[in-house]
Amino acid sequence: MAASETQLYVDKHVAYIKSLGDNKDDLTYHMTAHLRMNAIYWGLTALCIMGHKEALDREEMIDFVMSCWDDEAGGFGAHPDHDAHLLATTSAIQILVTHDALDRVDKARVARLVILSLQQPSGVFAGDSFGEIDTRFSYCAVNSLSLLGCLSDLDVEKTVSYIRACRNYDGGFGNCIGAETHAGQVFVCVAALAILDRLDEVDHETLGWWLAERQLPNGGLNGRPEKLEDVCYSFWCLSAMSILDKLSWIDSDKLISFVLSAQDSEGGGIADRPGDMVDVFHTHFGIAGLSLLGYPGLIDLDPVYCMPAHIIEAMGLRKGWKALPRRKT
Repeated sequence: MAASETQLYVDKHVAYIKSLGDNKDDLTYHMTAHLRMNAIYWGLTALCIMGHKEALDREEMIDFVMSCWDDEAGGFGAHPDHDAHLLATTSAIQILVTHDALDRVDKARVARLVILSLQQPSGVFAGDSFGEIDTRFSYCAVNSLSLLGCLSDLDVEKTVSYIRACRNYDGGFGNCIGAETHAGQVFVCVAALAILDRLDEVDHETLGWWLAERQLPNGGLNGRPEKLEDVCYSFWCLSAMSILDKLSWIDSDKLISFVLSAQDSEGGGIADRPGDMVDVFHTHFGIAGLSLLGYPGLIDLDPVYCMPAHIIEAMGLRKGWKALPRRKT
């Protein structure tokens, strides 16, 4: 059921996230095992931004993360007995950092055996030993190395050169060389360059306009021209705009109304658009977008790392992004 367009149902969303792991006999629970580590990160970060980090048990969460350790590879899988992958490893590191538990892992081993061994001669990263490449994985590598304190081990110029080669005439980036611009890929490339202090590679004005043009008449954002609006782009687009200091280029009131209209006011959670089924992915990214838009009562989100801003600031890793001022209730 769609909610009104004026209120974020925090208590409902907290209860929804807490309920996600309750029914382990449900077929959907087992069919999404390959996303489990990512889903825990999404849920935890959404709870943090809503000011309810304590809603999920800290030790239980850390125990699950460590149960996904792939000792042969030296990284984390999405679920116990799954092979290590950069996506799951990044989420695992983010969860451990959020819970101040990064001392549970051998940082140098993760950096050396999982992340740095996956960089290809072209500069892009593969997600795992099977060799799929994507600029998402470059972001995961840069993000993870930064959080681990091992960024100095990275060949920065080789990493940047591949991202540069993925830049398109519209100022945006694709998932590989020659691929069309997509808002998700814009985020990963811009954020990776921000971490590496190489935003000089970005055409701020051209890309800013491309991102601003993703807003549709109903207030929602799409990921590329002629596509439907989707709540998750409230983060993918806004994060890059925040890093480029272009958030004022969109109608924030209309976007807030769109995100709130995609809530389930009874069961909690946020869907991709009004009337669809909710999921933790869109719940997380909808709340993340609302934080960047200055929605009242939320905790500041760092758009570069997609983590609570105070954690990143305490680590000395904050970059020069700007969110909209926090609104008063």
